[in-house]
Amino acid sequence: MKKIILFAFVLMISSVPFAAAQGSKNMQPQELAEAKRAEMKKLDGLIGQWSGSGWIMHEKGKETFTGTETVQRKLDGLALLVEGSFKNKEGMIIHETLAVLSPNTKTKNYDFRTYLANGMNGEQELKAVGGSWQWGFQIPNGAIRYDIKIENDTWIETGEMSRDDGKTWMKFFEMNLKRVK
Repeated sequence: MKKIILFAFVLMISSVPFAAAQGSKNMQPQELAEAKRAEMKKLDGLIGQWSGSGWIMHEKGKETFTGTETVQRKLDGLALLVEGSFKNKEGMIIHETLAVLSPNTKTKNYDFRTYLANGMNGEQELKAVGGSWQWGFQIPNGAIRYDIKIENDTWIETGEMSRDDGKTWMKFFEMNLKRVK
């Protein structure tokens, strides 16, 4: 009996910092989950299977690719799983990615955790900007930003780089995918 009481006490104590960290001290766990699900519904336009093509500029020059993005609801709507796979014209995978999107109750935006096949990963913030979704990160001597817009079942994503603190931006990436499911 003492073990059950101790376990309940530990569980109760350990959930307090979690609730506080989520910025929702006054919400019960179920209310918090429902509030997060409501926020995730704003990303419903991304859900599905997408297929198409694009290009990227890198040290070897401009390279074209074809590929897919698959976006699925997970954890009963509390997160989105994004899987991407892109091949060059020779059929070699040039970019493979996995990402998890979840709501951030403090910033009122979304945490965007990315994992690449080359071993790199990161945590960015995804936010609504006008009629699109933007995310980005700092690089040595600059910044990278991506813009995703969904129009008429087409996923249009551009990537830009700035070397002057965001005064000017140069496009280095563009992708156009059609919803297939």
